[in-house]
Amino acid sequence: MYNPNYEITDDIINVTININSHSSIQIDDMFFDPFEIKDVTKKAKYIFVSHTHYDHLSIEDIKKVMTDETIFIATEDAKEKLEDFENKIIYVKPNEKHSLDEFEFETFPSYNLNKNFHKKENNWVGYKVIKNGVSYAVLGDTDATPELEKLECDILFIPVGGTYTMTAKEAATLTNIIKPQIAIPTHYGSIVGVSNDAKIFANNLDEDIVCKTFI
Repeated sequence: MYNPNYEITDDIINVTININSHSSIQIDDMFFDPFEIKDVTKKAKYIFVSHTHYDHLSIEDIKKVMTDETIFIATEDAKEKLEDFENKIIYVKPNEKHSLDEFEFETFPSYNLNKNFHKKENNWVGYKVIKNGVSYAVLGDTDATPELEKLECDILFIPVGGTYTMTAKEAATLTNIIKPQIAIPTHYGSIVGVSNDAKIFANNLDEDIVCKTFI
């Protein structure tokens, strides 16, 4: 049975990571694509939006975790949905670098190669955040693109559910190229994909990559 809320923390990760559901990720006070939020244990200082599909840009769930001080980082096509918020909003496109008070972040393209759900011309993104010497890469909804083969990070959040993104085996192959210390599968068990996708992903990783999942 899929557990839509689980927490990851150990000696390798010095922060608490929560996977709320699907691709809804919380790293301390940074939230990525809030969706199906059940329990709010900490409010968001930063909210990252990878693209505007309803399961990644959910105004209902954003309101659960945001405050008046929350800073948004979002793709340019999210302006219409976020225009009612008076918060600071940084609109981004692929291949940008930004510095904030507490961390730096980069964007990279997130798109499909052989299907039309996430077109490259939409300028949707994944994020690489560097904070306290640790780099976190959240890929968004994407296939295993040539750009991602050049990505370097310590902790990787990667979609494995197929249909709208890469499959579990494709995700494992890409992860073995990127070689993070820790890989965390996402985008399965809710709208698309099943728990077995996480098992397939984990079983196909190189032995030196730690896989963290709820199974």
